[in-house]
Amino acid sequence: MKKRNLISKIAVITLILMLACLALGAAGVGAQTGQSAAEKPKAVGSDLGLKGKLGEAIAQAPLGTGKGQINPDASRGAFGIPGAPKINYLVAILWAVWVGWIFSTVGAFGGIMAGVGHMTVYGLGDYAKSFKQTAPALNKLLTDSIRASNQWLVGLSSLISVINYLKARRLAWPLGLALGLGSIVGAFSAAALTGGKITFSQYQGWFGLFVFIVGGVLLYETTPRGQASKKAAKAATQAFEKSVKEKKSEAEQGITILEWGLTNIKFSFFGVEFKFNPVWAFIGGIIIAAISAFIGVGGGFLYVPYLTSIVGLPMFVVAGTSAMAVFVSMLTGITTYIKVAGAAMDWAMIGVELIGIFIGSMIGPRTQKYIPEIWLKRLFVVLALYVGLGYFSKGFFGRSWVPM
Repeated sequence: MKKRNLISKIAVITLILMLACLALGAAGVGAQTGQSAAEKPKAVGSDLGLKGKLGEAIAQAPLGTGKGQINPDASRGAFGIPGAPKINYLVAILWAVWVGWIFSTVGAFGGIMAGVGHMTVYGLGDYAKSFKQTAPALNKLLTDSIRASNQWLVGLSSLISVINYLKARRLAWPLGLALGLGSIVGAFSAAALTGGKITFSQYQGWFGLFVFIVGGVLLYETTPRGQASKKAAKAATQAFEKSVKEKKSEAEQGITILEWGLTNIKFSFFGVEFKFNPVWAFIGGIIIAAISAFIGVGGGFLYVPYLTSIVGLPMFVVAGTSAMAVFVSMLTGITTYIKVAGAAMDWAMIGVELIGIFIGSMIGPRTQKYIPEIWLKRLFVVLALYVGLGYFSKGFFGRSWVPM
């Protein structure tokens, strides 16, 4: 019990630190001032047929062929912007398959991998960063567009995962519902308050910091001390893995709701009982959704350690439960970024990616049960630490400390 309380305290402290980082990011910490009016070249002066806030930002951007400038005669790339990187749709669909698989398998990291794709693989990050000094409004708008685009990918993957895990009775839906209701409040608040205010460098730096912190928490969970605190989850996991080996019906021993109340809900999974307070789950949903919406991901990378460390669920239940909360958070975040912040969407890119997400999300739940839980966590830890360190250093120090 003492070890469980220690882990809970560590998790709470970590969430408080993350919220502090969120507040600093929203306040503009790390921002740099742009050029003086005398140094700015001639503006484009036209929205070039692009509607909304994107068209307004394009009209104010400097005219030219150099870095951080808009050349109206260049061929159109991402978001319909002349001179923007062109999306290779084959690469996009393959990357989306990977995103869908990892989210539906681990219950997390899909939004982070979507962010890696949009920022690094497709080159949208460096393009957005090029306008930091020359066209700050366009820089921030593209940052919001990347944040919203990430969530589109996670949204479809989470929906498919919810359906698959619900059928297999591996989704603790009362817990997912409580988290989801809280996520509506958190996602709307973060997206509305930070939309149009965050530069790409800030976003990339905070993105990396959040991911790195969570990677460290999960690294602790893979240690003997961290594993010892989850006896109930371990027992359920072993029973599930034994059932898979013996080719027994998984759904027969899946999640069964035992008690239902405003302050206590109890359910069983493969003969092991778990309980939680929905009020605390609601509060957890607010905090996690606020953080994840700020960095433009679904939140699975926070829901997973929350559900495994504090609630104590086995990974085979966490993936589906996390997906349910993420889906609600994603709907709220995307709507707020588009309607309130005016984020632009590249619908052709999103459409192609959703095809890949569908494929990967169908494969994930069918392969997850054959991969030991500890290896799923180790995969997540390696990716979290690597990606977190890379983006933290690149966003705040101008260059990545690891190959990226």
